[in-house]
Amino acid sequence: MTDHPLDLAALRRRLAEFAAARDWQPYHTPKNLAAALSVEAAELLEIFQWLTPEQSARVMTDPDTAHRVRDEVADVLAYLLQFCEVLGVDPLAALEAKIERNESRFPVGEAGGPEGRG
Repeated sequence: MTDHPLDLAALRRRLAEFAAARDWQPYHTPKNLAAALSVEAAELLEIFQWLTPEQSARVMTDPDTAHRVRDEVADVLAYLLQFCEVLGVDPLAALEAKIERNESRFPVGEAGGPEGRG
C-alpha cells in the first residue's frame, strides 16, 4: 500500500505497463475486457448472494470476507480502467457527465424513493 494519494492516471499507466510487460495487449480487446469486468462483478456479487440485508451491511467486519470484497473491488476497477484505456474513455469525465444527466432526469423532490414509484 502506498503512502501517497492515489492517482487514477498513474494506476491506468501501471496496469497498461503490467499488461505490456506480459504481452497481454492482444487479449485486451474491448469485448474481452468487458467480459472480464462482468465476471469480476459477478464474483463480487457472489460474496453477498445469500446474505440478508443486515448481514451484507456487516460484511467488512469479518477479516476474511473483507479481504475477498477488497480483492473483487480491485479486480472490477482494474478491468474497468483497462477497458477505458483501450477505448480511450476518461472514466471520471464519463461519470461526471452521467451524474449531470441524472441530475436533470431526476430533479430533487420529483424522483421520490421506493414509496413514490409505480
